[in-house]
Amino acid sequence: MAHTHLYLVNGSFNQAISPFDRGFAYGDGVFRTIKMVGGLPEYWPQHYQKLVADCAAINIVCPSAELLMSDLSQLFLADSETENHAAVAKIIITRGEGNRGYTPPAITAPMRVVLKSDMPEYPEKRFSDGINLTVCETRLAAQPKLAGIKSLNRLENVLARMEWNDSTIADGIMLDMNDNVIECTAANIFARFDDTLITPDLRQCGIAGITRQRITELAPTLSLNISVEMFGLEKLCRADEVVICSSLYGAWQVKTVQVSETQQKSIKAGALAINIRAALRAL
Repeated sequence: MAHTHLYLVNGSFNQAISPFDRGFAYGDGVFRTIKMVGGLPEYWPQHYQKLVADCAAINIVCPSAELLMSDLSQLFLADSETENHAAVAKIIITRGEGNRGYTPPAITAPMRVVLKSDMPEYPEKRFSDGINLTVCETRLAAQPKLAGIKSLNRLENVLARMEWNDSTIADGIMLDMNDNVIECTAANIFARFDDTLITPDLRQCGIAGITRQRITELAPTLSLNISVEMFGLEKLCRADEVVICSSLYGAWQVKTVQVSETQQKSIKAGALAINIRAALRAL
């Protein structure tokens, strides 16, 4: 009989997370969010490669791919019986237990947690008609050592996501302290100008998701050049098209940006998100 538990800790359905765990105490760890289809992780090589890189950035030894796949297989065993059933896996890797204080132990045993959750039920109109974005007041601070990685320290994103309750707004744009567009609270962002697709430079802050990476790689198949650069909100709103992307939904076309309480900018309509989703499926 399959387990109905929604998470594993170090491969066990019965192990608890210690209050001395540094991920719990200090956010000392990283995570990945992965779409599961038929009990299998989509784009697993890219996700695992990024997990290893993010762990290395903060000097944590990443568990092996075989160990994590074993956890996923246990947790999503029932889903494997339905070919197209979609769900979500979240993998958390922490430095493990330590004493009180910021200094990590000389020898650590990383903890791994794998969680299972339902696939979000996104409104169909977000795929067919596009989405509305708002601009968040919460800014992203610069920290080059953590830029690009998906660390457990996500308070900026949490505060930003608390800024709106309007269900017609799909996500919020986050700027850095210099007014540069960086990302959305839970997505990366692209803007098309003629045959060039630009995406923010994330060397100072922000998260570099694998769907962002995949889009930059497939852009030539859509006859688009890629440019990674700093740009502000004013330039974003002048784009021919804007899309946001995530591992869970692929890409959504942006149709409006609420730049202030009284001002909304319309973005030109197009088929970029549709074309990107088709290209992502083809890879």
